[in-house]
Amino acid sequence: MSDAVLRIEDLTVSLPSWADRPYAVNGVSLEVMRKEILCVVGESGSGKSVMAKAVLRLLPEPHVRVTGGRVIHNGQDLLALSADEMRSIRGGRIAMIFQEPMVALNPLMTVGRQTDEIIEVHTKLRPAERRTRVIEVFGDVRLPDPERILSSYPHELSGGQRQRVMIAMALALEPALIIADEPTTALDVTTQAQILKLLKELQAKHGTAIMFITHDFGVVAEIADRVAVMRHGVLVEHGPAEDVLTRPQHDYTRALIAAVPSLVPRHVVRDERSQPAKRVLLSVSDVEKSFGGRGGSFTLGRQRVRAVAGVSLEVL
Repeated sequence: MSDAVLRIEDLTVSLPSWADRPYAVNGVSLEVMRKEILCVVGESGSGKSVMAKAVLRLLPEPHVRVTGGRVIHNGQDLLALSADEMRSIRGGRIAMIFQEPMVALNPLMTVGRQTDEIIEVHTKLRPAERRTRVIEVFGDVRLPDPERILSSYPHELSGGQRQRVMIAMALALEPALIIADEPTTALDVTTQAQILKLLKELQAKHGTAIMFITHDFGVVAEIADRVAVMRHGVLVEHGPAEDVLTRPQHDYTRALIAAVPSLVPRHVVRDERSQPAKRVLLSVSDVEKSFGGRGGSFTLGRQRVRAVAGVSLEVL
């Protein structure tokens, strides 16, 4: 028996005639294995998000539509299922975490009710049981005071908290696969690191497979078990994360990795003992700046505003 939770076979997604190329996704074949995180990486326009949405039949048809291939989950071709059958798959067996929670979440409903609605649609649990489950998953994603968050609207939460709610909604029914479409792009660096760590921990705890869509190889290095690299709708390289990160085969993969900022300065000078020394690019010493101003109605003469007073700094 295959360990693949999802198998994409020769998937092709066509674009409208006025687009810059005929296909958003062109003959892509991939597998997402049980209990792994597969990162699909590529720059904007590479087709990675379109591929992910094609899996759940969320494309803006008829202009962007699947024109070839199969998407196999649990022995079924998802592309051949009826609309009703797909609704039972979405959120239940396969869940999705979107890039921007403020767009994905309903601003007129509390986040507790929105999470409860997913459980209500897919299970026969009673209201009290559903409430218990919502509080449980809010706790799993480390939302502070889950019972209070339950009654909060999206605008009352921080960006990181809204993304945690989206993760909780995806986990509510313990799906076999979560598709995460750049879920950390809109977050600050600190919150992004927290969310990545949380996803890694939750994946290990629940054994859920994750397809993580990203343009950032820094993210890939943090969480990926395997990596698939896409460019212009084509899969150009894939393999274990360590191999792709340390021994990339394709020029495009090498360029993406080279674009990741390094914490080690590339240009250093050495002192007489051949030890690395910091290179000062800009030095500012004891800078002061004042501006002249007009006096008010009850002030005699002109006043000066001191904008900068004795500032010193270095840029390395």
